[in-house]
Amino acid sequence: MNTTLETTANPLPADLAFLAEQLTAFNDGDVGASERKALAVFVRDENGAVVAGISGYTAWGWLYVQWLWVDERLRGQHMAGRMLDAAEQEAISRGCSNAWIDTFNPNAAKVYQRQGYQSFGTLADFPVGRSRIFLQKRLA
Repeated sequence: MNTTLETTANPLPADLAFLAEQLTAFNDGDVGASERKALAVFVRDENGAVVAGISGYTAWGWLYVQWLWVDERLRGQHMAGRMLDAAEQEAISRGCSNAWIDTFNPNAAKVYQRQGYQSFGTLADFPVGRSRIFLQKRLA
């Protein structure tokens, strides 16, 4: 087989979809179907605009929170905790027994720890001058 190596900052969506399909098929054969399903929680204002939200997914019995954001005007009002509670309850209803999240913001890490998440690893200087903190939680 003759091959070429391509590095790009602009991958074609079709190529990324192909890659995802191939890896999913491999993983399904290796460890079983992930049953991956998107999960989002949004907080909207009186006009319907998103003022806070969580985006992630459930797979292999785990909830992964990829993004969590709260508008500055709502910070300090336990909105992150309320959204995490909602995401965790949905994950439990999907059969999940664990959750994980990561952050490089020390204040966010404290919020997650108050919600029962425990650190299981860090990546120093990611980004430079900070550490990326990985946290997990056993769901009820």
